[in-house]
Amino acid sequence: MKIRQTFQKFLLATALGTSLIVTTSSCDKDDDTAPAAKNITEIVSSDPNFSLLKSAVIKAGLADALSTGTLTVFAPDDAAFAAAGITSATINSLSAADLANLLTYHVVAANVKAANVPVSDTVKTLQGKNLYASRNANGVFVNGSKVKSADITAANGTIHVISTVLTPPTKTIAQLAAETPTLSRLLTAVVKAGLAGAVSGPGKYTVFAPTNDAFAAAGFPTDASINSADAAAVTGIVTAHVLPTTVFSSDLIAGSTANTIKTGTSLTIGLTPPSVKITGSANAVSNIILPSGVNIIATNGVVHLIDKVLQ
Repeated sequence: MKIRQTFQKFLLATALGTSLIVTTSSCDKDDDTAPAAKNITEIVSSDPNFSLLKSAVIKAGLADALSTGTLTVFAPDDAAFAAAGITSATINSLSAADLANLLTYHVVAANVKAANVPVSDTVKTLQGKNLYASRNANGVFVNGSKVKSADITAANGTIHVISTVLTPPTKTIAQLAAETPTLSRLLTAVVKAGLAGAVSGPGKYTVFAPTNDAFAAAGFPTDASINSADAAAVTGIVTAHVLPTTVFSSDLIAGSTANTIKTGTSLTIGLTPPSVKITGSANAVSNIILPSGVNIIATNGVVHLIDKVLQ
């Protein structure tokens, strides 16, 4: 009997959502019993909008893991997979380990309803890395991707449907700057300011990153010009571009302000196009470079490229 029960459980896990139908010949009142709520695996299996997610879950061997415990899943629908260029063929070509690494980045080991998503904070995923969650007047977001259908209740947690496949970040802000040629002046300034360690370590920073052209327009055309400048002045410039929390483009609200790590200095947000300026400054705003320069995700925060040095 124990062998038979174990085999039945195995079939349930690998079938990805096949419901266990229990029949009974007992009294009539059992016919009125409400059906048990579906677990996350069963919901994903039964919804045609999750066909690619279902395939990925099966290939990754996560059917059982998503049917037990207490979880929140930020679930990309088929449109999200298509937008990311991920097809059935792509899923079949990936290893189970690679798919598991990707999918578990969408899962949190707690039941989090939309109303309980933090205003702005990091949330550890089953994959191990943090994702960045926020809630504001525009809605609920993870890594800047909007939740388009929230609070789908499962027997073991909650599903929030998102329109983007989330990719686990692999580099710190400092590493991103080092590998981006147009940010070489910024990296030199960060090192000169003694902040390389800060943007390399754990955290949840936002960096509005001036490009090399922006530094040249501000009077710093070369690394030598930065290294020869007064250290305190360079530190003041760099710290005015860094926020001590994550702010994605989805969190930008026109006219709002955000404190930087430079004491007494805040940034005022503008929209159409997205921009920032030092609060109270008479200088022109610095525009976020769209589309490639927005929401560049790091392990310790987010980077937005801007076209002017904040002064």
